[in-house]
Amino acid sequence: MKMRNISSTRPVSTKRIVQRTCVACRKIKAKRELVRLVRNPEGNIEIDSGGGKAGRGAYLCPAWECWETALKGNQIGHALRSSLTQDNREQLIKLGKDLQKGVN
Repeated sequence: MKMRNISSTRPVSTKRIVQRTCVACRKIKAKRELVRLVRNPEGNIEIDSGGGKAGRGAYLCPAWECWETALKGNQIGHALRSSLTQDNREQLIKLGKDLQKGVN
């Protein structure tokens, strides 16, 4: 009886890269390349740096142009199924600018 080497016939499994879409520019990128915003159950909107906070999430590119576009329109509010208050908008502008300082 002849034995076959089964392991050589199996396809090599590759790790799947999770992708998400930026709510402003609509480009599809790897999840780790985007910034996740989350609306927690209390209604506050914050940056989810770890990617595991509970709540409704939306993704933005780290580029300021995407932040500006998303904040001018209602893309963030629509994606998070919430209306942005002026305080939320100001907080997100500050967070976006702080993010740019860290990137540059």
